[in-house]
Amino acid sequence: MNPPVVTTSFGPVSGVRDEAGARFLGVPYAAPPVGERRFAAPEPHEAWSEPLDASRHGPTAPYQLAQFDALDLAPLVGEGWIEGDDYLNLNIWTPDESASGMPVLVFIHGGAWTGGSGAAPVHDGTAFARDGVVCVTINYRLGLDGFLPIPDAPTNLGLRDMIAALEWVQSEIAAFGGDPANVTVAGESAGAMSIADLMVSPLAKGLFRRAIIQSGHGSMVRAVQTNRKVVAKLAKVLKIPATLDDFRGVSVQQGLDALDKVQLPAARLDLRGANGREPGYGLSRFLPVLGDDVIPIPPLQALEQGAGADVELLIGTNLEEMNIYLVPTGAKKKLNALLSWFILSRVEPRAGRMLKAYRRKGETAGDTLGRALSDLVFRWPARVFAARHQGRTHFYEMGWRSPAFDGELGACHAVEMPFVFDTLATGAGPRGFLGENPPQLLADRIHRIWVDFVRSGAAPWPEYEPRTRQVYRLDLGEAVRDPDIPAARLWRE
Repeated sequence: MNPPVVTTSFGPVSGVRDEAGARFLGVPYAAPPVGERRFAAPEPHEAWSEPLDASRHGPTAPYQLAQFDALDLAPLVGEGWIEGDDYLNLNIWTPDESASGMPVLVFIHGGAWTGGSGAAPVHDGTAFARDGVVCVTINYRLGLDGFLPIPDAPTNLGLRDMIAALEWVQSEIAAFGGDPANVTVAGESAGAMSIADLMVSPLAKGLFRRAIIQSGHGSMVRAVQTNRKVVAKLAKVLKIPATLDDFRGVSVQQGLDALDKVQLPAARLDLRGANGREPGYGLSRFLPVLGDDVIPIPPLQALEQGAGADVELLIGTNLEEMNIYLVPTGAKKKLNALLSWFILSRVEPRAGRMLKAYRRKGETAGDTLGRALSDLVFRWPARVFAARHQGRTHFYEMGWRSPAFDGELGACHAVEMPFVFDTLATGAGPRGFLGENPPQLLADRIHRIWVDFVRSGAAPWPEYEPRTRQVYRLDLGEAVRDPDIPAARLWRE
């Protein structure tokens, strides 16, 4: 069988035919961000004349894979760094490259802005192509190269990469059968937080019609000056002056090793904002920053002014988000009341009152902290974002509980991902985060909801309004009134 070949503005691309259609992997959307282009805004890729081999995943942004003996995270974040300079690339699954006018889904991976890749097995786009959607996943700059506000360098380079990828989709996706006027951008975790920022960014206006925000919102951003503390700390670890030229001289591996050190709690970085809260809650030192041309004002403020009102929004969270951080590490079982308060007090100004509001009779301190952090970090800010959005908004909640770790993992962060992409096999098994035999019928239902929303914006439940608070429980298959969240009484912007 002859491989499918598509002609783009930059040159021909040769892919692979399969039962769902065709796939084209590792297609560059911008020039390699190395040399003088390192810590610079993305630039167009040079053209090529011979067909580009897009039969396998290309390079990914550099990152180091966290390891857990009892849990295999590779399906979620990728098998590890695929080395190579040309890593500003994307992957395309299309039902038929010779067709036209098909809906397009562009997915942005998570990973705390320091890890993950568009090559992660869990978001293989085959099922979307099978069901008539052109699916695109992307790689973007991470960590030092993508989210470090170095003086004299452009800020938010990782977000600028995402914008460049979306601009590439606008100009090139028709050659793969897609409709550039019917693009939905979706993402999970840091990818979802990034989409919340792009929804209100003047630079991304008009690049997508719909957005799907999975476990994300617009409140995980910092002021530039606050994140300059991370620049100074990294420079100290690397033993260099905090200048653009000196950071350009740091090797990739040196940067990754320094990043790991700065991510540790022992790094003692106070990144709290004016409201006393650390918006990253200690999960990442590398957050998007406010006050530039990408995110001129806080996203919630921009929503109130009407930004993103033309974007149809599907947004939601999982019921027990923080279990993915607290259970595999064993932290949940080790925490006592004093340590729980200490941890929360480093990132939340009302730590004592918050824990008191969440405490249940007979439960462990780890359980209390887990529920409080799930709401503070993900569930409540996502609901605030939904309430502020002035366009059409539908809200979901995932309550299916993974049986992994004797049921302790539960409805954790990212548990919905294999259901959305209909890739359950990637997360199943003895070390899988879905445990044994996850329900295919639930995957069929959730995947169909995503397909229908990408096609037309349709959702099988009422819009979200602060008064009615209609939330669709993916696991139950019905809309319910959202219960009160204790954090709502104490949380402030």
